[in-house]
Amino acid sequence: MKYADGGALLVAVLKELGIDTVFGIVSVHNLPLVEAVDRELRFVPVRHEASAVNAADAYGRARGSIGCALSSTGTGAGNAAGSLIEALASGTSVLHVTGQVESRFLGSGRGFIHETKDQLGMLTAVSAYAATVGSADDAGRVLREAARAALASPGGPASVEWPIDLQYAAQTDAVREAPADVLPVADIADATELLRAAERPLIWAGGGATDARTELAALVEATGAGLLTSNSGRGAVPEDHPQVIGNFATTPAVRALLADADLLLTVGTHFRSNETADYGLELPAAHVQIDLDAAALGRVYPVAHALHGDAAATLAALLPHARQADPEWTDRVRRVRTEVRATLHDTIGPQAAICDALRAALPRDAVVARDVTIPSSSWGNRLLEMYDPRANVFPRGGGIGQGLGMGIGAALADPERPTVVIAGDGGLAVHLGELLTLAQERPRLTLLVFNDGGYGVLRNMQDRYADRRSGVDLTTPDFELLARACRLPYLRIADAEHAAPVIQEAVGSDGPVLVEVDLAALGPMKNPFTPPVKIPGT
Repeated sequence: MKYADGGALLVAVLKELGIDTVFGIVSVHNLPLVEAVDRELRFVPVRHEASAVNAADAYGRARGSIGCALSSTGTGAGNAAGSLIEALASGTSVLHVTGQVESRFLGSGRGFIHETKDQLGMLTAVSAYAATVGSADDAGRVLREAARAALASPGGPASVEWPIDLQYAAQTDAVREAPADVLPVADIADATELLRAAERPLIWAGGGATDARTELAALVEATGAGLLTSNSGRGAVPEDHPQVIGNFATTPAVRALLADADLLLTVGTHFRSNETADYGLELPAAHVQIDLDAAALGRVYPVAHALHGDAAATLAALLPHARQADPEWTDRVRRVRTEVRATLHDTIGPQAAICDALRAALPRDAVVARDVTIPSSSWGNRLLEMYDPRANVFPRGGGIGQGLGMGIGAALADPERPTVVIAGDGGLAVHLGELLTLAQERPRLTLLVFNDGGYGVLRNMQDRYADRRSGVDLTTPDFELLARACRLPYLRIADAEHAAPVIQEAVGSDGPVLVEVDLAALGPMKNPFTPPVKIPGT
């Protein structure tokens, strides 16, 4: 197959992947690619390369597939690197295509415009796959190989640098049959006895369980087990299921369940520090762990049986060996589910009205993209129910300021359904320019900005553990004037009674709305939120 230039070839590969929207910033070193995408697909001109990757990342998450970001070379690729780290941490599928200087100058170190030292080395460090297009006859192979690497389990971003002269060149492409992925099949023989004998079982689902939703739900039903989740595993079984306890593992009531359980089956979770009280959470000795990543088995917690294999296939193989738990245990699981939610609902005070209003206004498949901010870390990642993992979009690596870019990507993945972004004023300021992207593209997106005048999480830590504040109190804009300047509708929540009507109006809109949550007027939580990290000497 012949193509006029690299842009035409890229469009053909993107169509093969089912990608109809691409995020990026135009440059002299990616112009043929941007022009072709804009001509035949949808090109979204974000205001920062980091946001391009975040948006492509969330576009892929919301669709359960892959997204694409375009950046320039050198500084542009460097700007994208931080968000590539997020995609790498979360194992999400992103095809990142970046420019490169002319092939005859590549690596010469002569200071060609946009050139940087060892760009491929930088991309290799922050990607699951990285490669350079070496000729106009090889670009198709490199792009498809990158996409396969991004989509493979456990996945991650794949970066392709493409010299500008080779982008302009006519392309020769030969579509090659891709080798089928062969996933390991776990030997379950040693684990089945524990499963058959269990009277008080618990299951813990992480991000690796989200592709095994049918099998996981069947095992939960067949055993009567309580289902715990990591943040990434939320929605693997809809969170209104009476046996889904959710992301509450470190609460006193769930710690007591773990202490009394006679089996814990964990599926695709890596036991992140903030979800295990810095690994201080105690797990049952009868621990069966399923993971596609062999290195993850027993890495954090000891296991009685390590099952290296695909989650869906392994759970399906275990299902015939399941038995119903003691009915009193399943009743206790349901009571604990109700207890931990009621306790958190009470603890967050007036913000509970916002959580309730969101769930009432949003359809079950609506995406909630959460930045790293107190509302997300205290109740958005636990109390706000999720029914599908594709609706649960957040920075798993913990970086601040990525929420709006992610929300834009998720909203454009399915323009018919509403998307909500939960952000803080501090995080929003990191990429404030994306308000202009929001105004230009006009997706059906409600941006909830929780305004407390700075970095509230760290402010609470310093107020609790230090004798002064440092770097946490920030000047914030007048959000009503800011919205007006960007030609965005503006609403404000300053009282719990405002939550339901304001959120209903915003979510019901057919375009973007900026909603400021005035936390000073709304009132505080009952207990100031501090993150689950250890401070030496406290």
